[in-house]
Amino acid sequence: MILSASRRTDIPGCYPEWFMNRLRDGYVMTRNPMNYHQVSRIEISPELIECIVFWTKNAIPLMDYLDELERMGYMYMFQYTVTPYDRAIEKNLPDKKEIIKNILELSDSIGKDRIVWRYDPILLNDNYTIDYHIKMFEEMCVQLRTAVNHVVISFIDSYKKNRQCKFKELSIEDINILAQEIGKISQTHKIPIKTCCENYDLECFGIKKGACIDRELIERICNRPLKLKKAIGQREGCFCSESIDIGMYHTCMNGCMYCYATDYKTLEIKHRDYNKNSEILCDKIDEQKDIVKKRKIKKL
Repeated sequence: MILSASRRTDIPGCYPEWFMNRLRDGYVMTRNPMNYHQVSRIEISPELIECIVFWTKNAIPLMDYLDELERMGYMYMFQYTVTPYDRAIEKNLPDKKEIIKNILELSDSIGKDRIVWRYDPILLNDNYTIDYHIKMFEEMCVQLRTAVNHVVISFIDSYKKNRQCKFKELSIEDINILAQEIGKISQTHKIPIKTCCENYDLECFGIKKGACIDRELIERICNRPLKLKKAIGQREGCFCSESIDIGMYHTCMNGCMYCYATDYKTLEIKHRDYNKNSEILCDKIDEQKDIVKKRKIKKL
């Protein structure tokens, strides 16, 4: 299986010790987001997991555990988001210089093919203009061009939770200008560029539609073919392959104003239940109400 850690929260940045304890114990519990009392028990081991996909904006807290991950025999890769926003938008992240330094160190340690840079979401407001994005994207490309496999972009979607932030609605003209300039920059610095869950056809700008859980990339990382089906239950336009996510919504501590996965009113309640030794993230099993079933896992 492909273990996703996690689309729902930043496990490397917020909960690395909990994650390592789950690997050491050999199993993890996770709730069905659509059916609260339906809980899956997932057996985890190097024999069952072909690759762990980490999703993060800050892998620094996980760095001390990478040697142990290697000794355990796990293969893993990173979907690593680094954007040009300050703490007004991404409240609790380290300085971006520290994040970029971490990506460079990580690349030196595990190789560029196991790191995908995510420049997403692209949002516009009075401070973050088209010209600003073009300038900052080029600066980041200069720093990251030898450290990442490719870059993924997306444009901000409007959610009920982020409408209060007064982001500008991107027009087709805005998107075309950004795509044209960002496409040129990525070609200049030889960083392949793809979109995530976008319906726009941007191939004329050198930007292909991509998959985050990318079968071909994971096969190269694992050095063997994998029988991966297309993921179900993802957003329209998603080309990802199937994976099992072990995160929990409303638990990420990064404080990003645009986030779809965290309601910060709920976060405070959830975080009260955080226990690094718990079998389920920021939660506990209710033996009276929860229905726990062992999830069937198959080799790919």
